[in-house]
Amino acid sequence: MRKLRLAVLLAALGALFVALNAVPGGATPPSGQTTTTFARGTYQDPGTLPIKQGMDVVVARNVFAPGGGSGWHSHPGGAIVVVQSGTITFHRSFGGHCDVTVYAAGQAFVERPGDVVEAVNNGSVDAVVFATFPSVPVGGATRIDEPAPAGCD
Repeated sequence: MRKLRLAVLLAALGALFVALNAVPGGATPPSGQTTTTFARGTYQDPGTLPIKQGMDVVVARNVFAPGGGSGWHSHPGGAIVVVQSGTITFHRSFGGHCDVTVYAAGQAFVERPGDVVEAVNNGSVDAVVFATFPSVPVGGATRIDEPAPAGCD
């Protein structure tokens, strides 16, 4: 009886593995965007900002060509974004609601942890944004690809 249970368990795990690898990813990849990480360091100070000690703080420059976009994504610890040049149309999905805001050079915004977002350059010149990711697992990714939320265009 024990061998039968083991065989059934192994068959079920094998089927699960095949199913998970056969399901197409729903994430929307970036296009027309390049990212350069400028700095990364592990937060050490027990200061007053709500940043977890022992997590990485990462600063990156993103350049969006006209028509380019980030694809739908989120950030493990959120992001603070400053638009240096051009404009960015920013789509945010939260709590089943979609919000669209256009940000121009000199403006800044915050992406909260858990928000599913997409940034698109609908302008005719490159858009350059600087992003600070305040709580990234040490050595981990600053971005998590996400599927496009229902009803958000």
